[in-house]
Amino acid sequence: MGVIGLIITCFIPWVYIQSKNITVSGFKADGTHFGKPGLLHLLLSIFILTAFVLSKIWAKRVNVFLCAMNLAFAIRNYILITGCLAGECPEKKLGIFLVLSSSTIMMIAALFPDVVINQKKK
Repeated sequence: MGVIGLIITCFIPWVYIQSKNITVSGFKADGTHFGKPGLLHLLLSIFILTAFVLSKIWAKRVNVFLCAMNLAFAIRNYILITGCLAGECPEKKLGIFLVLSSSTIMMIAALFPDVVINQKKK
């Protein structure tokens, strides 16, 4: 749920910068120096979804690391993109909050995986 939500929210508006008349999303940040932050979210989401599907213990451990990187990148994007510059603060849209919430959901899901560990009898 969180992975699909994150991929979708990379396409909707994150902030609106009124002085430049620019709407910034994960893949469209023309006129700014933000680049395309949605690309890393998309790449990490593909690996995270793969690790969620695999039922191996190593995949679950790698998934915790990937989800932590994704959450850290989402927090970084929130701070960088919504930050005020020269007295002007961009208008925050719903997309930036959905990126944070879906990244948090993914991290919680990675911390509590549904894995059955077989105990060997002696």
